[in-house]
Amino acid sequence: MPVLILLLLLPGFLLGVSAVLTQRAIRPRCFPYLKTYQIEVQNGKLNEADYWSWEKQEVRLTSPFGYTLSATYFPLAGARRTVVLVHGITYTRLGCIKYLPLFRRRGYNVLIYDQRYHGLSGGGNCTFGFYERHDLRAVLDWALAQLPPGGRVGTMGESLGAAVCLQHAAIDPRPAFVIADCPFADLNELLALRLRRDVGLPAFPFLPLASLLARLQAGFWFGQVFPLRAVPGLEMPVLLVHGQQDDYIPPQHSQRLYTAKRRGLRRLYLAPNAGHAESYWNNRAAYEAVLEQFLREAGLG
Repeated sequence: MPVLILLLLLPGFLLGVSAVLTQRAIRPRCFPYLKTYQIEVQNGKLNEADYWSWEKQEVRLTSPFGYTLSATYFPLAGARRTVVLVHGITYTRLGCIKYLPLFRRRGYNVLIYDQRYHGLSGGGNCTFGFYERHDLRAVLDWALAQLPPGGRVGTMGESLGAAVCLQHAAIDPRPAFVIADCPFADLNELLALRLRRDVGLPAFPFLPLASLLARLQAGFWFGQVFPLRAVPGLEMPVLLVHGQQDDYIPPQHSQRLYTAKRRGLRRLYLAPNAGHAESYWNNRAAYEAVLEQFLREAGLG
């Protein structure tokens, strides 16, 4: 009798745990916008004097899915090139501020925006690039419209933002370049790793059940988010960056993406002494040198 009861209770238990996992994935707890401002200032990554001295324009864009995307545009007089910076999961556009000087020194306008479900933007959930790639296409529309004829726009993302940039480039050939800092190659693989390390659970049967619930609640299967599948068709220059000590998204993800990039310019920088999203801050001079060389080789330096 106890065995029978356990068998009867098992489906409910599996479904309940999977439901919790789904919510943690598609509706993670995000940092409030003002909190990220405070964090970046405290960590020395946002210099308030510089930030408030830069010319800027607050922009509200409309996603193809109807919600608002909140953005900030930093124009540079005479610039004919723009880079769109895309932040990581649970954070906001202010996490990208640290990269602004790199591009302003090279004559770029910079556009940063909050991804769906993050910061001051709308959107009811996070889909790891499934819908976000289409949002980025709308952001690129706006960025290109601000430039004179012949202007170019590149994209750069960090973590989730890096995966979004790669997936976007597969459906939109317009980016002049893509810089992907600590992206994941395969969402299912990453979630299985996090499930094992963070919760101590096996991928099966929880991950397939959570994916089914994500399909019902957010309209996508985890298996549909697969940057590695997008990369072989990319022709624009791509720079992949990853911290050698990244234990959240292992550097092997970027190495596999680099190998899969078969057309056009590709470069890979594995940053020493760097965990997740630490490659630039822990190696600023080397990172800038890699960026400079990449943009020069791409004819956009």
